[in-house]
Amino acid sequence: MKKILTLALATALLASCATPKAAVNADLASKKAKAGDKPMTVEATDALDDYGSTTKVSDPLEKLNRATFWLNDGLYTVIFRPVSKGYEKILPKFFRNSVDNVFENAKYPVRVVNCVLQGKGQRAGLETKKFFVNTVAGFGGILRVSDKVPDIADLPAEDSGQTLAKWGIGHGPYIVLPLLGPSSAREIVGLAGDYALNPPNYGLYFHGGNANHDWMLIPPPANTLRSMPDQLEKYDAATKEAVDPYISAREAFIQQRDEAAKK
Repeated sequence: MKKILTLALATALLASCATPKAAVNADLASKKAKAGDKPMTVEATDALDDYGSTTKVSDPLEKLNRATFWLNDGLYTVIFRPVSKGYEKILPKFFRNSVDNVFENAKYPVRVVNCVLQGKGQRAGLETKKFFVNTVAGFGGILRVSDKVPDIADLPAEDSGQTLAKWGIGHGPYIVLPLLGPSSAREIVGLAGDYALNPPNYGLYFHGGNANHDWMLIPPPANTLRSMPDQLEKYDAATKEAVDPYISAREAFIQQRDEAAKK
C-alpha cells in the first residue's frame, strides 16, 4: 500500500507544480489554423503566421520536445481526462468552485512576494487586502467575496516567471516538461519558485516520514485534481484543431506568458 501511495504522490507532485501558466491560454485558440488532420504543407504553414507577433523562442530540443508533447497528449487522454471527468461528475460545480477558491486564496504568498520583487508596492497591498477579505468574510477563502470589491476584484495574477521577465531575463530554450507541458528555461525556474512559495506544498517539507502527519500529503494532489479540468480545457482549445498541435501549443504558451509579464 505504501508503494502505491508513493507512486501516486510522485505523479501528483509533478503535476501539482503546474499553475495556470503551465496550460496554454484558451483565448488564443481562435488564432490557430483549422485543417483537420492534414499533413503540414506550404499553405498550412502559412496559416500559422497568425503567431507573427509572438516572441521568437529557441527550440533546440524540438525532437525531444515533440516526443514529450505526444507522450503527454497520450497520458492526458488515457489517465488525466477520465480522472478529470470523474471529478466533475462526482462533485457539484458549487463545491468545485469552493475548492478552487480555497487553493487560489492560499496562493497569496506567491502573488504578494512577486509583487514586492517587481517593485509593485501598491499591488502587494491590494493582494493583502484581497487575501484578508476572502479569508475572513469568505470563510477561509471558500467564498470569493473580493469579486464584489471593485479595487481588488480583477487583480492580474503574479508569479515568479513574470518576475524574472520583469528583470529582463529572456525565455531561454523552449522545453516541454513531462506531464506539465509547455515551458522554457526561465519558466522552469519560476515554477520552482512558485512551488516553494505555495502553502499547499509546505506539508511535503515538514512531513518527515511521520505516519501521524500523512494528512499533510493530501493538499498537493488535491490541488492537482481541482485544477485539472481547467488545464485540459485550455490545452484542448489551443491544440484540438491546429495544423500542428505542437507549434500551436508552443506559440500560444509563449504569447500568454509574454502578455502576463506586461500586466
